[in-house]
Order: sequence, then C-alpha cells, then structure tokens
Amino acid sequence: METLKKLLIVAAIILIAIPLEAQNINELQSAFSKSYIAENQNNYSTAINEMKAIYQADNYISNVRLGWLNYLAKQYGESISYYKKAISLKPYAIEAKFGCIKPLSAVENWEKVKEQYLEILKIDPLNTTANYWLGVIFYNRKDYKSATNLFEKVVNLYPLDYDSVIMLAWSKLYNNSHADAKILFQQAMIIRPNDTSAVTGLQQISKWLDDNLKAPNGIKR
Repeated sequence: METLKKLLIVAAIILIAIPLEAQNINELQSAFSKSYIAENQNNYSTAINEMKAIYQADNYISNVRLGWLNYLAKQYGESISYYKKAISLKPYAIEAKFGCIKPLSAVENWEKVKEQYLEILKIDPLNTTANYWLGVIFYNRKDYKSATNLFEKVVNLYPLDYDSVIMLAWSKLYNNSHADAKILFQQAMIIRPNDTSAVTGLQQISKWLDDNLKAPNGIKR
C-alpha cells in the first residue's frame, strides 16, 4: 500500500511538471518569434527585451540569441558576456565560440579571437573556417610557418578554394618555399584567370630566381 502511495505521488509530480515544461517551451518559442520579427525590422533593443523577459542564465539557446542580438546592437561587451555563458554551458559546442568571435573582432581583441579559434580546433581540428581565419591572424603577424600549416589543411580539403590557395601561396613565398609557392600561384590562376595577386606573386618569384639562381656570367647554376 505504501509503495502504491509513493507511485501515485511521483505520477502526480510528473503530471504537474509536464504542463510547466510545455509552458516554458511555449514561452521560449513566443519570445524567439517576437525577437526574430524585431530583428528583421532592425529593432534590436526590442528583440533583446523580448529575450530578456524569459531569460534564464542556464539556458544555452537564450544566451546565444542574446549574444547575437547584442552584437547586432553594437553592445559588444554584453554580447561577449552572453556568448561566454553559452560556452560555459556547452563547452563542446562550437557555434557559441564562433559567435563570440564576432564581438571580439569588433573590439579588435585579436588575442582572444585567436584563443577561440584554437579552442574550436581542439574540438574540430579540420574545421575549415577556424583554420583559415586563424591562418590569417598568423599571416598578419608574419608567422608564415604557422599560417602555412593552417592554410594547408584547408587546401588539402578544398583544392579549388581560391582564398585558401592564394593565402597558402603567399605564406609559402614568405616562408622561402618558392617552388611550392609558384605551383600554388599557378593553381590560383587556374581557379581565377589573370588574378592580380597570383600574377604579382609569380613576378616576385621570377625576380628572386633572376637575383639568386644565376652566376655572374649569366649562366644558370
């Protein structure tokens, strides 16, 4: 008899919890819907307020949504804060990390941007977006060896991706891998005929060859 009473109590708790859970889902759906409408009208403050009305700190999707809306509203500090909360809730989800990169880039905190890309690559080592843009960061810092390693991953996966091929070509050139750079510049010109960047790269290689691979009498070594 005692066991039956316990089962009835548990069943009653479950029945109470189900409509409450359904209500929370309905509230979320309604808030998201209203925030989408406001976002489409570029009314970001209203969209933010719609989400804040049902905000719970332990809700991943609400934090991501508020991170995005605050980024659109150019409230970058708030955006970063919400994205960080989302990241802490789901450490293996990369979407919040990509989201956080946007406001960090807006405030030009490149070291923190780099950290997010590295965290993404720990989870997804072949992620082409993270490899490419982290490569760009290293390239801009003139760390051509690190940039080469990252761009190579992308080009191995997407040999016809012009942006990755041309960045790898320049990284190879500045890393003194002239033969590889020449092949890549030629590949870039197949993808994008008469490409100015590739033409410039090939001209630099030709000049380097003229300056370094000819003996004083003009005979090639």
